[in-house]
Amino acid sequence: MDYTAGLESAIQALHDEGRYRTFIDIERRQGNFPHAIWRRPDGTETPVTVWCGNDYLGMGQNPVVLAAMHEALDATGAGSGGTRNISGTTIYHKRLEAELADLHGKEAALLFTSAYIANDATLSTLPKLFPGLIIYSDALNHASMIEGIRRNGGQKRIFRHNDLNHLREMLETDDPAAPKLIAFESIYSMDGDFGPIGELCDLAEEFGALTYMDEVHAVGMYGPRGAGVAERDGLMGRVDIINGTLAKAYGVMGGYIAASAKMCDAIRSYAPGFIFTTSLPPAVAAGAAASVRHLKEDGTLREQHQTQARILKMRLKGLGLPLIDHGSHIVPVMVGDPKHTKQLSDMLLEDFGIYVQPINFPTVPRGTERLRFTPSPVHGPHEIDALVRAMDQLWSHCALNRAELSA
Repeated sequence: MDYTAGLESAIQALHDEGRYRTFIDIERRQGNFPHAIWRRPDGTETPVTVWCGNDYLGMGQNPVVLAAMHEALDATGAGSGGTRNISGTTIYHKRLEAELADLHGKEAALLFTSAYIANDATLSTLPKLFPGLIIYSDALNHASMIEGIRRNGGQKRIFRHNDLNHLREMLETDDPAAPKLIAFESIYSMDGDFGPIGELCDLAEEFGALTYMDEVHAVGMYGPRGAGVAERDGLMGRVDIINGTLAKAYGVMGGYIAASAKMCDAIRSYAPGFIFTTSLPPAVAAGAAASVRHLKEDGTLREQHQTQARILKMRLKGLGLPLIDHGSHIVPVMVGDPKHTKQLSDMLLEDFGIYVQPINFPTVPRGTERLRFTPSPVHGPHEIDALVRAMDQLWSHCALNRAELSA
């Protein structure tokens, strides 16, 4: 077996499809978000504006967050020193879990190193706790949810995206006595559409199922205290397990679930993804707790964030671009071809100093490739004007190229 040739073939296939992913080396600079420095392969530096970051509210540079991290770093040092079970639980971790439980109105919360791990570890562990569990998963659930459900060894059903009738058919077909769980998201990050949380909870109650909701792209940004779409819609109490991240709106790192005390205790005790992983550094936990506290009390950034998203969508629609708009903060511009998407991304970066990463398969289905813009409170009128001008010019250019290629 020529292993090197196998690797080369696999990588070349991505190049041939136009979806080989390239890391862009950027240096974010505190106090200057969303601007950064792009370090080119030849070592030269170019200023860029980041339009694809997940630090949705700019909290990664908030003085409250930085002060808390500096204080914890000076007090405790760099790492946690172990897993949560073996020397890796500190007062900073406990404080953060208490903040998160309070945020979601739950008895408890459990920290993980990322929301991906939180989803994977929890969903792969639940069948151990409920033998015979059937998990009903929305077809567009995040890869971390899919992976956890796939690995758990239990039964699974995939219902069409947001299709309540399809879900009902599946629930009616299965054994009424079997334990069940419905897994879905509040905001689906690639299209920006919302899950029908209330109706899903209705079905769960009717058929005796638990509910598991991923609020990753909503925590910090929706609801009076930033607990997410379920808080905004008055539905938090009806969702059994809520998954969230500390790496997007909260601007730091980590993930979590919030649920009943017994649920968190059971996942803590049985999930390998929790048991055998070094815990978050105390400074990270301290910064995340400060960010959660701050956004519970201050809704200004949430309001600014929604305003900027509305303005950008309105401006891009004014150009006639094929934009998906479900009313969330996600701004996807559909291109529909991996090579053209990469071309647009490269030209925005090279010619206009605008960084937006192309979104290709397997993140989205083939034929739905897109540029996904993430406006924030720190993207002001100047940044929006520059992006709109660039997209106006480049979209026309690429349209002409596509017409020539198909002629």
